[in-house]
Amino acid sequence: MENKETARAPRVRRVRCESSRASVPQFTNSPTMIVMVGLPARGKTYISKKLTRYLNWIGVTTKVFNVGQYRRDATQVYNSYEFFRPDNMEAMKIRKACALTALKDVCDYFTRERGQVAVFDATNTTPDRREVIRNFAKENGYKVFFVESLCDDPEIIAENIKQVKLSSPDYIDCDKDEAVDDFLKRIECYKLTYVPLDDDNDRHLSYIKIINVGSRYLVNRIQDHIQSRIVYYLMNIHVTPRSIYLCRHGESELNLVGRIGGDSGLSTRGAKYASALGSYMRGQSIRDLKVWTSHMKRTIQTAEALGVQYEQWKALNEIDAGVCEEMSYEEIQENYPEEFALRDQDKYRYRYPKGESYEDLVQRLEPVIMELERQENVLVICHQAVMRCLLAYFLDKSAGELPYLKCPLHTVLKLTPVAYGCKVESVFLNIEAVNTHRDKPVNVDVDRDTAEALGTVPDHI
Repeated sequence: MENKETARAPRVRRVRCESSRASVPQFTNSPTMIVMVGLPARGKTYISKKLTRYLNWIGVTTKVFNVGQYRRDATQVYNSYEFFRPDNMEAMKIRKACALTALKDVCDYFTRERGQVAVFDATNTTPDRREVIRNFAKENGYKVFFVESLCDDPEIIAENIKQVKLSSPDYIDCDKDEAVDDFLKRIECYKLTYVPLDDDNDRHLSYIKIINVGSRYLVNRIQDHIQSRIVYYLMNIHVTPRSIYLCRHGESELNLVGRIGGDSGLSTRGAKYASALGSYMRGQSIRDLKVWTSHMKRTIQTAEALGVQYEQWKALNEIDAGVCEEMSYEEIQENYPEEFALRDQDKYRYRYPKGESYEDLVQRLEPVIMELERQENVLVICHQAVMRCLLAYFLDKSAGELPYLKCPLHTVLKLTPVAYGCKVESVFLNIEAVNTHRDKPVNVDVDRDTAEALGTVPDHI
């Protein structure tokens, strides 16, 4: 970090648009189809949604193509399990047409939208159908990776039906017991033709088998880096009920005066918040709660007040503002007006001179996300930019939304994974603090005047 005398040098006029993409692996030259296979209520859709969220978060453009939704769009009204009987020729014709339409849309997604990964979510019950998909991918120059979810645990299946399938559009306004009975019969229809991936006959395919929601895994013929990352991710997720608590450190001395970054200690109100956080977490009565902090003083001081063991992660340190460390927004505008405008133009990809971008920060935080997926109840005491990145992952926010997520001081976010998403509870601990959130200005031109540039800067001392 440069000293303040260097950082506050006379106004420098320069235009620099430094993207951080060079540091992030790109996969645009090798489109990949991830094909989800498995009987209903085995967690395919849950896995596909989580995987899609993860890949988009790390910068790999990914989209789900759910054949079940194509079927609902084509038929409009669901009557009963009879539609899935293998001897229902008219229904089989509709289902085949839906699968082909989905494949066509995958092709359009890769060619027109420049997508990188397509998640094709369908049962694909027979080897010949899987071969059709494999040949389709080969003819179009795509790689294909099968993800099969196998489950013979009746408790897991029953819970999946209860948590997910009963909320399906197929069963709107349907009696719960009738819906369960119908869905179980639908599963039996699929069982008549479903053939799992075979370790011998399908050894030429690239795949991972997930058995009983992660009790065991079988991996075969990983082709490239993206498939390796997919496997690593899938082997770390679990469905154990838990909550993840995200919060920032208590208000710091630099927060009071509107300066970014640095390594200052807590203000008087920040220390009160740390104490209140300890009381709140004790009230949650969580056994074996893990507490994580960054290496920075303000998060460590906040954790100390909890009176429990905590683990320090360097990866959780605040975004590095480079030459702008410990400067106020007013000083950045005065000394580096072009940089200030360029950051407003693309806050996610903009990298501070000699510092980091949000895109860099996402890559730095990937190991933290992996460990959060492995753990049960965790409290993460971190920083504004870091909390935005973590929150964006759990809430499936885009790169454009991520840098503007509101993560106020002295507020705890309790995240509880549910079905296909995440329930969020926001708890303000009644200790006032300065506002550090800055909205994107309307005018982001490099030649804007100072008043417009600073129009959204929050008040400070």
